[in-house]
Amino acid sequence: MRRISPRLRPALAAALVAVLALGGCTRSDEDGGFRPGAADAGDPYVPGRGNGGYDVGHYDLDVRYDPATDRLTGRAVLTATATMGLSRFNLDLAGLDVERVVVDGAPAAQRRTGDELVVTPARKLPRGTRFTVEVAYAGVPAAIPDGVLGSGGFLHTDDGAIALGQPDSAATWFPVNDHPSDKATYDVAVTVPDGLAALSNGVPGPRRSADGWTTWRWAERAPMASYLSTLVIGRYRVSTGTHAGRPMVTAVPASEPEDGPAAASLARTGAIVDFLASRFGPYPFESYGGIVVADPRIGYALETQSRPVYGPSFFEGGRPNPAVVAHELAHQWFGDSVSLARWGDIWLNEGFATYAEWLWDEHDGGRTAQRAFEAQYAATDWSRPSVDPGREAMFGSAVYQRGALAVHALRRTVGDDTFFRILREWTAGRRDGNVRTDDLIAHAERVSGRQLRSLFDAWLIGGTPPALP
Repeated sequence: MRRISPRLRPALAAALVAVLALGGCTRSDEDGGFRPGAADAGDPYVPGRGNGGYDVGHYDLDVRYDPATDRLTGRAVLTATATMGLSRFNLDLAGLDVERVVVDGAPAAQRRTGDELVVTPARKLPRGTRFTVEVAYAGVPAAIPDGVLGSGGFLHTDDGAIALGQPDSAATWFPVNDHPSDKATYDVAVTVPDGLAALSNGVPGPRRSADGWTTWRWAERAPMASYLSTLVIGRYRVSTGTHAGRPMVTAVPASEPEDGPAAASLARTGAIVDFLASRFGPYPFESYGGIVVADPRIGYALETQSRPVYGPSFFEGGRPNPAVVAHELAHQWFGDSVSLARWGDIWLNEGFATYAEWLWDEHDGGRTAQRAFEAQYAATDWSRPSVDPGREAMFGSAVYQRGALAVHALRRTVGDDTFFRILREWTAGRRDGNVRTDDLIAHAERVSGRQLRSLFDAWLIGGTPPALP
């Protein structure tokens, strides 16, 4: 502690008397209910991602992308609510230059700290205030070459670009609160050179062309986690129709044959959705679809909301692959509509989606879910937990396969009628929300009327093979 020089004490005392005469002491931003929002969601699986102090309700994105220069220009308008008194707040934004920030119509101060955009509004935002943030930005978007899942972020391709990735990717092409705990609705307008498709989430809107450029519009009206947003630009054969009264948009690269395995797999989207709805409850979104990409850097498929994206490796065998379609469509219920509150519970997404593959295989004339269960039980490494597997193992076998084992063990324990009632009431009651493992356990116990904690512990985190139910 620095001591005060004796010769300064009289002056300080006089200043204190003057402040008290004005009715109080001076206040900093940390006093009086106004503080900076946290620059991190506090999730150890994605350090530095997400932010505190506000909740985004809607993103209105208007971007223009020129593949010839790999340059993107954008305008993002975020509508949010302050969850505390804010003197400043952060947005996640990687590798793009910010031209201006406006909060509630007034210019705001802004600075960059790594992948954080720090915004200081002209007027402080009281708790509960609904406010808008407009950000104008531009630059060459960045890829994430060493992500946990593989290459992601904004990838420049031979004919366009792909914005995709888990657990993060959105911050490479728009300012965002980049954590699944803050879901929001979206309007997306994408302007690209004529002849290119620009595909995103949700319901397609009117398309406009002028001066050699075409604007594609998309609207996702159900709350969506930011990592589930996508942007796919390039030469694609786009098919637009309806299924069960809702838009169905699928796309495969123009270089792929019309009767190839990728197109044949996407053609089963409607049938697979209908089957899954018979098990999980009504489909939760206003549109359907899927996108196949040709870039070999995308070595995964991702459940981007309402319109999953599939990497090319899933269709290399020359035969359709409905299993991967079933997996990603199951995520529309488990992961997209009912989303994670924290990444350590990712088995809630992947375990149920893997189990959906087992269900679909049985329905489609393959092996039964019980046979799949028995085979996986024998092959499982029980030293690896499904819950809190660690960042490096968040896409490991324990999350997917051991998670599916736990789902089937629950089914065997409570019986089919109760099991599928647990699933349907879970997807209905938690629709558009965020959950943790404890929420599922409590829900299953309530619906079944049984104590199930020990069952879930044994199948998800126990270190030895549990007894077969």
